[in-house]
Amino acid sequence: MSIQSKARRDAKKRKLQKAINQARANAPKVEAHAELRNPQGELLAGIVRQAGVWVLGMDGRIAGSSDSAAEVLAMIKRAAALHEAQGLPVRLVYSDELRDTAVIEAAAQGMTLEQFEQKLETEMRANAAAGESEAES
Repeated sequence: MSIQSKARRDAKKRKLQKAINQARANAPKVEAHAELRNPQGELLAGIVRQAGVWVLGMDGRIAGSSDSAAEVLAMIKRAAALHEAQGLPVRLVYSDELRDTAVIEAAAQGMTLEQFEQKLETEMRANAAAGESEAES
């Protein structure tokens, strides 16, 4: 092998590595903001923020996304409450940024975060009841 061919191979490797690094730098950042874990430490649900959108994941799948931090925080709290109601202890941890953003969103609607969560719970129950009545028809 010649010295020139080694130099070309090395140049290709450097160029490829530079392209990979650039692609990683340009990729949308995913910021973890909440996680719901069982006592064994297994992840049951989580919230991340990607490209300005809050994404809720459950059971290894995306359960939904929203522009509203208050909405996704209420949803993961509801999931925690459902697990607790079934006698399955869980641990919910969330970031200050998620909480603060949710509080600001609720305040913009003239509510506390707790009031917002209660309103969302009421809406979800009403939607579930409407869905059940349609299924019976």
